[in-house]
Formats: sequence, structure tokens, C-alpha cells
Amino acid sequence: MKSEVIIIGGGLMGLSTAVHLGLRGVKATVLEKDSPGRHASGVNAGGLRQLNRHMDEIPLTIAAAEIWKNIRSLVDRDCDVEFNGQLRVAETQEELNTLQKRVGALQAKGYSHERIIDKDTLYRLVPQLIAGCVGALYNPDDGSARPFHATSAFRYKASALGAKIHSKVEVQSIDKITGGWQLNTNQGTYTAVNIVNCAGAWANKIACAFDESVPLTPKAPMLMVTERLPPFLKPVVGAVGHKLSFKQMQNGTVIIGGAHLAHLDMQQQKTEINFAKLKTSAQTVSTFFPHMANVRIVRAWAGIEAFMPDNIPVISASSKADGVFHAFGFSAHGFQLSPIVGRIISQLILDGQTELPIKPFDIRRFQSG
Repeated sequence: MKSEVIIIGGGLMGLSTAVHLGLRGVKATVLEKDSPGRHASGVNAGGLRQLNRHMDEIPLTIAAAEIWKNIRSLVDRDCDVEFNGQLRVAETQEELNTLQKRVGALQAKGYSHERIIDKDTLYRLVPQLIAGCVGALYNPDDGSARPFHATSAFRYKASALGAKIHSKVEVQSIDKITGGWQLNTNQGTYTAVNIVNCAGAWANKIACAFDESVPLTPKAPMLMVTERLPPFLKPVVGAVGHKLSFKQMQNGTVIIGGAHLAHLDMQQQKTEINFAKLKTSAQTVSTFFPHMANVRIVRAWAGIEAFMPDNIPVISASSKADGVFHAFGFSAHGFQLSPIVGRIISQLILDGQTELPIKPFDIRRFQSG
């Protein structure tokens, strides 16, 4: 099967790329070794976060936020988006001073999307929060979406635009051929002019096929969800001094994260919940929200994600192979970026450039010399 573009990986980055290519008349082929969204994209916390981003990611996350605000116009579905704000709680004046320094650094670069809120404003937004906190870093325009619904929406839209999405197709090797590339898979041979590596935790295997090995580490962040509760919280809550991601969904359940890791067996592609770490997470929640102490946990899970040593992704053309592009290594905060990353990769393929500053994400940063 021959395509102009083959995308390896059927998560949000790959599907978003297929959507943006489709909008410009290019019908991509997506090869997914499991099923679309099976790993990171479909099982994360769904945070739509500009707050507390790495400085290099800020232009991208601001551009992505504009897309999420009207996501239906892109994928014909609302992805259950809610914009109730995100905040990062400071328990002490020292923590608040750290947040104030960040806001000052952002303002010096011309950014105004993060601000400090005082104690009174914090408790108006989060009345169930334990007493004694002094303020927070806040972005009222942040929010969340449902990962499964978002992944499905991008998949449906990509298909409607002519993309061919193949599940259970694992790329085993890649060969250079006249006019492009040959991908040898467990389901036969595919050829393409361009290849996009959106393989997530397996992306280094693809990068190695082009002699571009990177120090990618697969990890398995855990999440848990509670029984349904009466509404008590609108914004997504994090904290300066603790691993915490805490939000109440539309149906009343509360999703609890915080980057605690499950045990991961990459050979078997299996995760095992680390209950000791989940206990720590539950204790953190009870510290900040005492009324949660006796709430039942309904389910816990982990998704396999790709982490880079500098915690920012690879988004670039290959440094060694014409017609090859990379978008991986989002280090557990790629959900928000997915619509803009798809646009960027489509621009690199079709225009040879993008208007956004992506130099910090170049794969060359991991190559000696």
C-alpha cells in the first residue's frame, strides 16, 4: 500500500497530524500497533493546561489553547471540554514567593496567562480546601477534556477526511527506496514518501531506524477515580509542594493523579499498580481535602508514556533522513498540545516550515556535536 504520508502511532499526536493533513487534502495512513489511544492518549487525566509549563512550550500551549476553545470546529465534537481554570496551591509564603518569581519571569517575556491569586480568592474558588493555604498560581482559561472522547473525535475526523487507520500493525523495519520509504510490518509492506514518528513510548525504536537514537524512558503514570460525589470543585487543583492533580468530572467522580508511577514491564507491555504510591497520593488528597478521607476509590490504572530527560518533547524534522518527522516524548503533558502539534507537523511536511518556535524541540539536541 502506497501513501504520501504514513504516520506511525495512532494516539492523539498521530491522529491530529492526520486531521491537519486531511484538511489540506492529504490522505494519510496511520499504523497503530495496538488500537488508537490504547496507551498514553486514551488513559491520561485530560488536562488542558497552560499553567506552569516549561518556558519553551508556552508559545505552543497558548496556540493549542485557542484551538481547544473551539475544538468542535476542528473535529466536529466538543470532546467534553470544560474551562473551569487550573490552579497551583501555595501552602507557605515561601512557596508563594516562588510562584511570584515565575509570574515575573513570564511577564518579562510578554506572557500574562498566569497570575497570582490571594488567599481569599483561592478559597472562593476552592471552598473545601483545607485552611491555612496562602494563595495560588492561577489560569482561569485552563480546564480539561475526556481523553477517550477526544481521541475518538480526532480518529473519526481523520477518517472522514480520508485517512486510513490500521490497528494491530506493528512496524518491524524501515528501508529507503526510490522516492521514499518502505515499512515492513507484521501485516505486510507499506510505502510512503514521508514518515511521521508518533510512536510514543516506542518512538526510539523508530528513531533508531534512522540512526537517531534518543534517551527516551518509558514510564507508567498512575491515576485513580472515586465514586460519584455531589459537586464541590470546579478548577483543576495542583500544589507546589506535592505531587497532585485533582479534579471533579461532570458526573461527580474525582480523578486523582500526580505523576506517581506504576511498575512497568515494557517487554510484556504491562503495568502493575504500585499501591504504596497510590496510598501516598490518597494521603495527599486527604491532606488538602479532608472530606475526601472516606471516599471510595472505584478504579486505578496506568498508561505507558514516553519521557525525555529534559521533560520536553521532540517535535522536528529528522536530522538524518529526508521525508521523516518526529513528534514524541511529551513526558505526561502532551494532551493539551496535541491539536497544535498536528498542525506543526503537517506544516513541516507540506511547507517545510512552521510559524511557531520549535527549535528547542529539535531531535538534534540529543546528538553529540
